[in-house]
Amino acid sequence: MAVTLNDIADLAGVSVSTVSRVLNKKADEYRIGADTRSRVLGAAEELNYRPNQIARGLRLNETNTIGIIIPDISSPFFAYLIRRVQNTAHSLGYTVVVCNTDETLEQEIEHVNVMYRNRVDGLIAMPVGKEYGHYAEWYERGRPLVLLDRCFDVMDVSSVVVDNFAGSKEAVEHLIAHGHRRIGIIQGLPGTYAETERLRGYVAALEEHGIPEDSALVVGGDVREENGYMETKLLLAADERPTALFATSDLITLGALKALAEEGLSVPSDVSLIMFDDADFAPYLTCPITAIRQPKELMGEMAAKLLVEELKGERKSSKRIVLTTQLIVRDSVASPPPLHRE
Repeated sequence: MAVTLNDIADLAGVSVSTVSRVLNKKADEYRIGADTRSRVLGAAEELNYRPNQIARGLRLNETNTIGIIIPDISSPFFAYLIRRVQNTAHSLGYTVVVCNTDETLEQEIEHVNVMYRNRVDGLIAMPVGKEYGHYAEWYERGRPLVLLDRCFDVMDVSSVVVDNFAGSKEAVEHLIAHGHRRIGIIQGLPGTYAETERLRGYVAALEEHGIPEDSALVVGGDVREENGYMETKLLLAADERPTALFATSDLITLGALKALAEEGLSVPSDVSLIMFDDADFAPYLTCPITAIRQPKELMGEMAAKLLVEELKGERKSSKRIVLTTQLIVRDSVASPPPLHRE
């Protein structure tokens, strides 16, 4: 049978209210003496008392839990963000609950509703990015929300993102500087915040260097490895294949590499390759991959700290933090093969 406050009160010879105040660290506030405090704590330890955190949370209307909505837990990038959020949240006294949406809006809406019903205090979301009504409803109900990696410009909530436009533009300019003009981009889910900005950076780089945009070189539909594999196969089968590929995620890059290997093509002698997300595997491949690095450590940590600040009432207004990316030059980009040089 669970030990109650009444049991502790009987053993310590004090009232239940005194026990409650001592255990909730309010002894000084109610001027409870050191001797009484010592008797209460001693009785609680002797009886091996463990507080019912669920009941306490219901009473205080808080559970000390943070929810994370993530689009694809198999992605090394998203998995790393979870780890950083969880480590930071734990250090601040919060437990983390993770829900994976598989990039589907239906699952995302369901998970948000489950989080609300289970009284999760606040939410960090990496949304699918097509609709935001369920997040607006969450926020309007008074639950703090921080958007991470992907956001909605129309929502006045805190967010942590990177400068996807600048990072993408730098990647494409790096390829152009090596003489490439037929550059394929393999996207994740079109229309989401990150992918829209990365595509915009790709187009801007082409325009600034007088390279016509070719819609046949803009492909892709999600962040999975299968997407990178399939789209690379199709691009390589074209009458005029690209001389360089820009993969906008780590898993897309893996798929592209698999397709290139099956076609007997080498990076960078046959096709140059650059990736967004500097995955852990990038430096250790036979041909280390040039990448746009995102500050993953800062992204997860800042999102957790922003949310906890709002939970504690330390932040009254929303804040968007935009972090810069970094081009990491390795060996996967070279001049186009002789037949493709202009």
